[in-house]
Order: sequence, then structure tokens, then C-alpha cells
Amino acid sequence: MSFLDKAKEFVGKHDEQVDKLLEKAGEQVDDRTGGKYTSHIDKAVDEAQRRTGEGDTRP
Repeated sequence: MSFLDKAKEFVGKHDEQVDKLLEKAGEQVDDRTGGKYTSHIDKAVDEAQRRTGEGDTRP
């Protein structure tokens, strides 16, 4: 099993944790850019969450 296959398997089994990680990464990028690209970052995070399993699990 390749690294990519293992990563896909992990993402599939741990969707909620992956979504939280993506959200946290988006917040960090937003902070570092001074909120200048908030809407773009939010869209990117939402799309990444959608593509990594069950979708956005944010409350």
C-alpha cells in the first residue's frame, strides 16, 4: 500500500479530525494575511472539507 493510499484511508476513517485540522489551518492562514482573504480562505477550506469524506462537520 502506497503512502497516498494510506493517507486516503486515514482521511476516510477520521473525517471529523481532518475537518478540524483544515479549519485550524484556514484560521492560521487568515491570521497571517490579516484577514485580507477571509472569504477565499473560507471557500477553500469548505471545498477541502467537502472532498475529504463526509464533508464539512463543523457545528
